[in-house]
Amino acid sequence: MTRTTLPLAAIAGIPLIALVLAFWGQPWICTCGEIRLWIGSIWDSGNSQHIADWYTLSHILHGVLIALIGRLAFPRLGFNVLFATAIITGIGWEVIEHTDWVLGQFRATTVNQGYTGDSILNAVADYVWMMGGFFAAWHLRVPVTLALVALLELTAALIGRDSLALTTLQLVYPVESIANWQQELNPNAP
Repeated sequence: MTRTTLPLAAIAGIPLIALVLAFWGQPWICTCGEIRLWIGSIWDSGNSQHIADWYTLSHILHGVLIALIGRLAFPRLGFNVLFATAIITGIGWEVIEHTDWVLGQFRATTVNQGYTGDSILNAVADYVWMMGGFFAAWHLRVPVTLALVALLELTAALIGRDSLALTTLQLVYPVESIANWQQELNPNAP
């Protein structure tokens, strides 16, 4: 891919994600019939159904990490390869996240026990947020990018009670004390 075709590929990811998820039966917007910019609780029924929520920070971080790790570990790859990697992994995750196996894993081992998947609006927004994270990290100096990583993770973990690191840990090696801590503020907990 060239520098001219990469933006087109990135934009093509939006209808691709939307069409796959529509084919799989995900709702276009929240079944509540509203479109909201922000959902502030991971336990809200509108979580993962609107434009942004606490998991948006994880998607931004996804893009940040591709640019950061690529620049540090593989400096010869350059922008085109890293941007293509962001496009492929962004589209790939939004599709893979909605497979029965991944949805089952989320429900079984993370704070997202009732998770049925994102609305198409939320999945497309997650992809766009991820791209924003990639571009931010590509243009920021490494120390600033590292501070951004810490800020995103700590904010999501401490306020939202979940983050990319916590979700990954709970998927790979569930820790009961973390699960209990995450549930402390859950208004729906028994």
